[in-house]
Amino acid sequence: MKRIGHYIIRALLGRGGMGKVFKVELPVVGKTSALKLLDPDPLLAKLLGMPKLRDLFLAEAKILARLNHPHIVDLHDFDEDQGRPFYVMAYYANNLGSLLGESYRTDQPSRTIRVDKALNYIRQTLEGLACLHDVGIVHRDIKPFNLLITELDSIKICDFGLSKLRGERFSGPSQLNVGSPFYAAPEQEQSPDAAGPSADLYPLGIMLYRMLTGRLPEHPPHHRNYQKPSSLNMDLDAAWDHFLARATAVAPEERFAHADEMLHALDELFKHWQDMKAKTCALPVAAPNHHQLLPITLRSLPVKMAPKEAQPVFGLDALWRPRVYAVTEYTTPSADIVFDSATRLIWQRAGSRYPDSWPQAQAYIQRLNAERFAGHGGWRLPTINELVTLLAPAPQLQDLCIAPLFDPLQRWLWSSDRRSFAAAYYVDIQLGFVGWQDLSAPYYVRAVCGA
Repeated sequence: MKRIGHYIIRALLGRGGMGKVFKVELPVVGKTSALKLLDPDPLLAKLLGMPKLRDLFLAEAKILARLNHPHIVDLHDFDEDQGRPFYVMAYYANNLGSLLGESYRTDQPSRTIRVDKALNYIRQTLEGLACLHDVGIVHRDIKPFNLLITELDSIKICDFGLSKLRGERFSGPSQLNVGSPFYAAPEQEQSPDAAGPSADLYPLGIMLYRMLTGRLPEHPPHHRNYQKPSSLNMDLDAAWDHFLARATAVAPEERFAHADEMLHALDELFKHWQDMKAKTCALPVAAPNHHQLLPITLRSLPVKMAPKEAQPVFGLDALWRPRVYAVTEYTTPSADIVFDSATRLIWQRAGSRYPDSWPQAQAYIQRLNAERFAGHGGWRLPTINELVTLLAPAPQLQDLCIAPLFDPLQRWLWSSDRRSFAAAYYVDIQLGFVGWQDLSAPYYVRAVCGA
């Protein structure tokens, strides 16, 4: 059993230039955490030298130790293992990059996020950045993968390896880039020392553009080929174009001066969107289209297969969304269940009250059957093919006027299908895609049974 210090290694979560991040378990009590170990890329070690990298790693840990904010990841422990320092943080299964479907090819299309949720993610990140900037810290590597998302859908800023204190000078080689392509502010790419607070605000504008349109801006706002976000998302208008043009301006002096100023502008934008929604919802509701339904036979037995095999079996596109959306016909026989006459499936309307690991999800199903929940037996975890019938295309503004039929609390839903012995597939109901996570991830259960 491999260990780092007294922590048991359960999985490698990722690696960056300066180190590796592991999923670890604290012995005896079994608490899961994330552990970052100084284990630099050989090229970076050659460029900077191990003493400099060790100093940077210690500085990162000290920054985390002095911060206390709900949208900044907490440091729980610090130690050394065989001469290499490491620190321990809370473990979160999701991050904004994975929810968007961003890959190593950052410029490829990504999933979109509905307006209110995208604004909420940006607001939470701004609140965390306001705390950083207030104590003189510039992060310098804000990007989707460095924004962790908790089981309560809250942002946690992480990875302070490139951050700097006010007045600090960067002593590395001139050819070393600080920041991530597409997200680093222009002045930061030219001179890392020139990065002030507005350099952390620039990537938030890029991220919001991406969340709302599914793509990165190909040109700066004043370029003749710049695509205004309102031309890519029918729910947006000139107010959004103005906000994002200012947030992603090339010149720092043309952007928001600080996080609080951007927060104020974001709140005004949210009020504007609420007014648009209220006007849309005041219009007459179109009569629903009635389809001639044919019974759908769906796979009910779970499978275990790798993603490459699973994608066509589940009927998914490159971003793991349904290629074809099911036509459903829901009724509510009681307050606790929803019946779909197209699939002949009975669903829990609410599901589990709290997120569970995959093994705990099995125990939850057993309890439902023991008590014959809603008067039915045969409750089980749904397969992915069954879960995707609950998905619909990305909602437009008018879709948000309709009260949800299912409880929106259960955002991430476990399936019975497994990726491996250590991971299972799940569905993100709000963003409409299929993913996978290790069995300890905290997701919800929405049980199903046959009619």
